[in-house]
Amino acid sequence: MKIISQRVFEGKNIYSHKKCIRLDVDLCGYSEIPSRNIDGFNEGLLKIIPELYEHRCGIDEEHGFVKRLKEGTYLAHICEHIIIAIQNKLGIEVAYGKSREIKGDIYYIIFQYEYRNTAVEVARLAIDIINSLIDKEAINYEARFKLLKEFMVKESVGPSTQSILDAAKRYGIPFFELGDSGLYQIGYGKQGRIIEATIGANTSCVASDIASDKLLTKELLKRQNVPVTEGDKVCNIIGVLKEGERIGYPLAIKPRFGSKGRGVIINIRNENDLVRHYNLLKNEFDDLLIEKYIEGNDYRICVVDYNVVAVSLRVPPFVVGDGVNNIKELIRKLNDDPNRGYDHEKPLTKVKIDNQIINELNNQEVTLSSVPEKGKRIFLRANANLSTGGMAIDCTDDICEENKEICIRAAKAIGLDICGVDIKTDDISKPLYGRGAVMEVNSAPGIRMHLYPSEGKPRDIGEAILNMQYNGVPSNIPVISITGTNGKTTTTRLISHVLQQMGHKVGMTSTEGIYVDGKCIDKGDDTGYNSTKTILENKDVEVAVLEVARGGLIRKGLAYDVADVAVITNITEDHLGIDDVNDIEQLAFVKALVGEAVKEDGYVVINADDKWSKNILSRFKSKKIFFSKDSDNPLIIENIKSGGIAIYIKDNTLTVMNNNREYKILNVNNIPITLNGVLDYNLENVMAACAALIGLEIDYCMIAKGFKSFKLNDSCNAGRFNIYDIDGVRVILDYGHNIDGYKRVLKALSNIDIKNNLIGVIGVPGDRTNKMMKDIGKLCGESMDRVIIKEDKDRRGREINEVAKLIEEGVNESNCKDCRVILNEVEALRKALSSSIIGDTIIVFYEELEPLVELIKEYKHEEDNLNLANL
Repeated sequence: MKIISQRVFEGKNIYSHKKCIRLDVDLCGYSEIPSRNIDGFNEGLLKIIPELYEHRCGIDEEHGFVKRLKEGTYLAHICEHIIIAIQNKLGIEVAYGKSREIKGDIYYIIFQYEYRNTAVEVARLAIDIINSLIDKEAINYEARFKLLKEFMVKESVGPSTQSILDAAKRYGIPFFELGDSGLYQIGYGKQGRIIEATIGANTSCVASDIASDKLLTKELLKRQNVPVTEGDKVCNIIGVLKEGERIGYPLAIKPRFGSKGRGVIINIRNENDLVRHYNLLKNEFDDLLIEKYIEGNDYRICVVDYNVVAVSLRVPPFVVGDGVNNIKELIRKLNDDPNRGYDHEKPLTKVKIDNQIINELNNQEVTLSSVPEKGKRIFLRANANLSTGGMAIDCTDDICEENKEICIRAAKAIGLDICGVDIKTDDISKPLYGRGAVMEVNSAPGIRMHLYPSEGKPRDIGEAILNMQYNGVPSNIPVISITGTNGKTTTTRLISHVLQQMGHKVGMTSTEGIYVDGKCIDKGDDTGYNSTKTILENKDVEVAVLEVARGGLIRKGLAYDVADVAVITNITEDHLGIDDVNDIEQLAFVKALVGEAVKEDGYVVINADDKWSKNILSRFKSKKIFFSKDSDNPLIIENIKSGGIAIYIKDNTLTVMNNNREYKILNVNNIPITLNGVLDYNLENVMAACAALIGLEIDYCMIAKGFKSFKLNDSCNAGRFNIYDIDGVRVILDYGHNIDGYKRVLKALSNIDIKNNLIGVIGVPGDRTNKMMKDIGKLCGESMDRVIIKEDKDRRGREINEVAKLIEEGVNESNCKDCRVILNEVEALRKALSSSIIGDTIIVFYEELEPLVELIKEYKHEEDNLNLANL
């Protein structure tokens, strides 16, 4: 068994609304061999992974998977269960998985994950286990599993970050990681806030640099009358001795720039110890400070937005003697506590034996091999940092108002909106002056001690930090998502146009490019995952209007969490035979994802006249808005009866029924892109856009105003039935690219007065079916007087002239007597123009718009779209 390819879905996808990975695997001849027929396989598997006994499997009964093994199940299915079981053993709560045949020995396996890289490594281990059992070769599962744990610890989200993300989730604010950086963006567009653990979007880099300089911090605090310890920088032995004598013992020595208690030595009682410790540290750190050591408790005060939100008493790690075990064994037992993990994976951190522990034990005149008497407490470190094994007791309700004010003043002196203030004093409930001092102010403070105190009440610092990012009101920008087979781009542009006319900065993705506030920042087919990310990460965007195409949904899923409004324009035959989508039912299943990923109080906009859109209604759980050209459509009537919203055409007027009240929006003749109702497919797009805007609670007058100013030209709706007049020859450019698109355009042309010949410059993208290409050729041959067949530059896997020949076969089945092939799109239009006469109409179904527009400009110095009155 081997992996052929892998596809990672970071959000909702066509397989699951959970994050999952698709592995395509080759079973190498075992596709039809059940597990019971592989000697020793089942027994060996259950011995390695006994957790599989707990899997209920599809039959949903106790020990269901084991029953399936005994009956005989297949390798892809087994691999799926192994991957889930190993992740569960790592402490990752995942449950979803499935496997399906692609062809022969090739299968795909889908499985849920939490940590991407860890999950991929788990999958590799699962396959190695299967191969080892087949080949009867031993595998060191325990060693591999240990490596996986280390892998997961490095990849897992730290408690500080997780606390903020959990708060965002409670508010319904989406978030995502920026690459593999550990930085997260909360919210989209203008409401996006980037956090790095407890460094907020507005935390000052300069203030963080100041806080990392302990000497500068001390000086700034002192100027603001914040009590600090006496001390200064030392550069040599003489300076150390002089400063020590000036300050007086006991002393502390520490790096000027440091964190997590590294290099801090406290309670130095004499010159010999001072010199010894200085000599130990000078080679490791460039700058050292010496200061007065203060007896007392070690408190950490968390300040967020210049408010004290949590206080913890930090206790250094210690062991308690039992009269039997030595200190090294007691440390091992301490680390066995399930609440202790590596780094920040759990509430407490395992104690690592190092020189600092050895030195601290020496100070207490014991060693690792000493056996303390029963009940005796042996401290392992002088510092109480949680990162080195300390514990915390919540004291938030104990701190006095005077000490709160000192902490806030200290934070402001440094300029840190989020910080941890370290205080040494005997009692935090009593004013600090004369009793203790502020030792440090820390940027990016760890908040694990406040979230998971060993004693006392947990404090939700994550919510405090989140609220600060949004000035107390966490919120997100609206997201509108549009999918379907035809009309997506026009609908997307129309929605964006209305919102822009209202003064909103709109971020839009479309078949033609990415636009922010009306400016194109990328040209091309931008309807996929990465294009959506571009909009969601752009801090200028106030509303996201996203065209989402089939290909992106299949390959990477959705880049956003849920939309406020989703639109499905229609579902017709297109792109079949690609990406395992072989019929229109499967295509409808893919498109349905957009309607499924909508807020509970959001809306799904559905074409009530479209057969396949109606077939997937049961998949949508949010409120629905239906649109139809027929006010008597059963779905329209039903939705109105239930108090829902419906859009329809009545008395040639765009009409809305909302809250059981009818509103006349705009006469169809006043909507330019309908060409007085000639382009009935654009009437559908107008209704879809109207429904989406109503779902956003946009005022009806603003909708009407926007629709009236949205023209059928290349500035508003480029490449969608754009009409040019060249010396009496009408040229129409349209992006019809499937059989339904061709039918709609040709139907519109049949309702336009064409004085002479209809000349078609036609082509089809190479990833359409052979049948569709022939059908389009036949349709055009029956509808047009002359046909010129061209090919796209991007042939999508086809040979040169392959598409043209298939279209030509279709044309030849019609009555058209004038058909020629000119593969180059621009040259094909040039030929059509040079051979046309006044009164002819040329329709071009283009691939690339701009070269054709440039050619038209050659024929006509001043571009001028044809007025409706001339049609």
